[in-house]
Amino acid sequence: MSNPVLQYVGLIHKETESDYGVSFPDFPGVITAGATISETRALAKQALALHVAGIMEDGTPFRGPSSLDQVQASSDHSALTTILVPLQPIR
Repeated sequence: MSNPVLQYVGLIHKETESDYGVSFPDFPGVITAGATISETRALAKQALALHVAGIMEDGTPFRGPSSLDQVQASSDHSALTTILVPLQPIR
């Protein structure tokens, strides 16, 4: 039996005359952006995978993902669009 894929919450934000951005509440400072929602989702998977690979390479422990309910309950994040970003292994 394989391990389930972890999914981290990504927050999509967009301001006038900017690309779509994604940030991760579980990993402050990890952000990416794309011109379209589709591109942004793909880049979010990449950014998350690269960040976690770096953490693992450093031997730093990290916790599993916050639940969608936990993130949406935060007043800082309640107005943003949320997506679930699967943590894909780096090949």
